[in-house]
Amino acid sequence: MDTGTGLLGFLTEPERFYHGFVLGMVVNMADTYIVRSNRESGYGRYDVMPEPVDKNGKAFIFEFKVLDPDEDELTLEDTLAAAHRQINEKKYEAELVSRGFSPEKIHRYGFAFRGKECLIG
Repeated sequence: MDTGTGLLGFLTEPERFYHGFVLGMVVNMADTYIVRSNRESGYGRYDVMPEPVDKNGKAFIFEFKVLDPDEDELTLEDTLAAAHRQINEKKYEAELVSRGFSPEKIHRYGFAFRGKECLIG
């Protein structure tokens, strides 16, 4: 879930806070990247997708996940693996492939969170 409730929803929805934080950082790359967020691609909606203006550059897919013990996630590594499974199973790269990017130019990153802890890979 990427949305909180009410004005201070980001305090109760850490995924939304981190999404906004990372999105804010990558928007600074606007001269070399087109940064898209929460758009449909493949069979779902990715979180953030920086696409290089130069089609020879590296494209990225970012998926944010908060550790969820109800999904058998006991460690941040488990949550990171869940983020990668989601990227692959939902084929988030479809939008980039349709724009002419080869799969080896597409880098997939999961962001796993638990409170103030974060694991990226």
